[in-house]
Amino acid sequence: MPIVAQSTDTTDWVSRYADEVIAESERRAPGAKDDGAAAPVVVVASGLSPSGPIHLGNLREVMTPHLVADEIRRRGYEVRHLISWDDYDRYRKVPAGVPGVDESWAEHIGKPLTSVPAPAGSAYPNWAEHFKAAMAEALTELGVEYDGISQTEQYTSGAYREQILHAMRHRGDIDAILDQYRTKKDPAKAGQAGKGGAKQQKPVDEAELEAAEGSGAASEDDGSGGSGGYYPYKPYCGQCEKDLTTVVSYDDESTELVYTCTACGFGETVKLSEFNRGKLVWKVDWPMRWAYEGVIFEPSGVDHSSPGSSFVVGGQIVRQIFDGVQPIGPMYAFVGISGMAKMSSSKGGVPTPADALKIMEAPLLRWLYARRKPNQSFKIAFDQEIQRLYDEWDKLEAKVADGAALPADASAHSRAVRTAAGELPRTPRPMPYRTLASVADITAGAEDQTLRILSDLDPSAPLASLDEVRPRLDRAENWITTQVPAEARTVVRAEPDTELLSSLDDESRESLRLLLEGLDSHWSLDGLTHLVYGVPKVRAGFSADATAKELPPEIKVAQRTFFALLYRLLVTRETGPRLPTLLLAVGAGRVRKLLGA
Repeated sequence: MPIVAQSTDTTDWVSRYADEVIAESERRAPGAKDDGAAAPVVVVASGLSPSGPIHLGNLREVMTPHLVADEIRRRGYEVRHLISWDDYDRYRKVPAGVPGVDESWAEHIGKPLTSVPAPAGSAYPNWAEHFKAAMAEALTELGVEYDGISQTEQYTSGAYREQILHAMRHRGDIDAILDQYRTKKDPAKAGQAGKGGAKQQKPVDEAELEAAEGSGAASEDDGSGGSGGYYPYKPYCGQCEKDLTTVVSYDDESTELVYTCTACGFGETVKLSEFNRGKLVWKVDWPMRWAYEGVIFEPSGVDHSSPGSSFVVGGQIVRQIFDGVQPIGPMYAFVGISGMAKMSSSKGGVPTPADALKIMEAPLLRWLYARRKPNQSFKIAFDQEIQRLYDEWDKLEAKVADGAALPADASAHSRAVRTAAGELPRTPRPMPYRTLASVADITAGAEDQTLRILSDLDPSAPLASLDEVRPRLDRAENWITTQVPAEARTVVRAEPDTELLSSLDDESRESLRLLLEGLDSHWSLDGLTHLVYGVPKVRAGFSADATAKELPPEIKVAQRTFFALLYRLLVTRETGPRLPTLLLAVGAGRVRKLLGA
C-alpha cells in the first residue's frame, strides 16, 4: 500500500501528532520500506473504566487517538486503535443517581466490575457490560473504529501470566522506583507540619496506597522474595471475590503465593503460574500493557502529568522492568458541561456521549473534539448555547463549500464529517437548528404542522418530507423536550388578549395594521423577517429597506418595543422564538385572530 507524505499543515494538531507517531513507529521498526510494503502496524490506545456512566470527559480519551489514528489510516498505514475496557478494576463505590441502583450495591465494593450485578432492569449480565454497551453504541455512531479489549478476559485467560510473574520477580525493583515518589517523613521536619512545612515529594496516589496497604507492604522491600514486603499483584478472594486481600508470602521458584482476605477471613495458597484471579496494581498494570501491546500513542488526562502520577512512574517502569517504550501522546484538558466542574464517572447524572448524540448530530460532536488542541479545555452545551454552536457549524460548512475556510478549520471540518472509511450520515437539507427547535417547541412534535411550517420557510422550495431535515430535526426536538424547562417552553395563546388590545395607543395599533396588511405578500421566512423589522422603520418615516447605517439609534428601541408587543399578544410573554419563525408556526389565520384583525 502506498504511503502518503507527511502533512505540511503546521496549524493542524491532528496532522502534527500523526507525523510524530509515524516517525516513532518507523524508529521502533527500522528497515520499513518507503513504499509501505513492510510498514509496521501503528498501535494507538485508550483506556475506559465502566465503573459508572462513561461521560463526555472520558470521550476525549478516545477521540484524541481516534482522530490521530484516522489521519494515519488516510495516509495508507495500517492502524490498531485499542480500547482497553478496564472491567477487571475493583468496584470502588456506589455512584449516586444511577437508575436501578440503591445502597444494597455497597456489598459488592471490592469485587471486579464484571462480578457486580447490573442495575435493576438492565438487559446486560453485569455492571461493566451495562455501562460498556451505551459507550460502544455511541462510538459506532461517531464512526470510531477500534479493537476492544476486556481486561477481565485478558487476566482470567492467563494472557498476562508471564508479565505478572516477571513483575513479581522484579518486585524489589518496582518498589524502588515507586519509593522515589512516595512521601518521605523527615522526623526533623515533622514538627513543621501545619506551620508551612512543605512535603518533600508528591504523596503516593490512591491506587498505590491500596497496593501497599492491601499487600501488607513495608515501606521498603529488597525484592528477595521473603515474607512480607511489597507485592505488585492483588488477588481477588476465592470466597467473597473482593480484593481486600493481603499477600503473606511469595516464592519466585515455585510461584507459590499465600494470601488472606481481610473481608471474610478466607485464605489459600496458590501457584501464580496457574492462578488467574487477580491483577497487577494500576501503576504496574498500565506500563505492562504498553509493552505487551506495543503502544506508540496514548494520551492521558492532565491529572497524570504531575510527579508521582501513573503516567510519569509508568515511564520508568516500562523501561526498567518490561524493557518497553513509553508511548508518546499529549496530556488532554478536561471537558465541561455548561459550567459543570470536572466530571467523575463514579457519580451518576453526568452527561454521556449517548446523551449528547440525542441532541446533536455525530459530525457536530466530533467537531467539538477535533477543533480544539488536546491541552485546550472546552465545554459541551446542553443549554441555549447549542443553538450558537450549530450556527457556527453551519457557517463553517458554508465556508468549506465556498473554499473560503482557513486550513485548520477545513481540516477540523473534514475530520468531523468523514473518516478514512467514508462519510458519516448527515442531514440532507440542514435547516438552522434554532429554527427547527422553535418549530418543534411550538408544534409539540406534530409532524403535519411541522412539515407545513418548514415548507413555508421557503415557498419556492417546499419540503417533500420531513426526512429531508432529519436527523437534525429529531435532535432539535429531543433538545426541546429534554433540556428546555417547562416554564421556558412556548405556548401560543388560544384566545386574543382583548384587555391588552383595547389598551393600545394609536401608534401600536398602526404598527399592527401594517404587519397584518403585509402578511400575505411576505409569507416566508425571509419575507416575514423583512416585514417585522421594517414596520418600525416605516412608522418612523424611513424605507423598510433602510440599512442600520441609515437609521438613528431610536429605531432599534422601537423595534424591541414592537417585538415585545407581538410576543405578549402571541405567547403571553415578552420573549420567545424568532418572530418570523413564530408567525409561520402560528399560521396567518391565527395570527390575524390573536392580533385583533
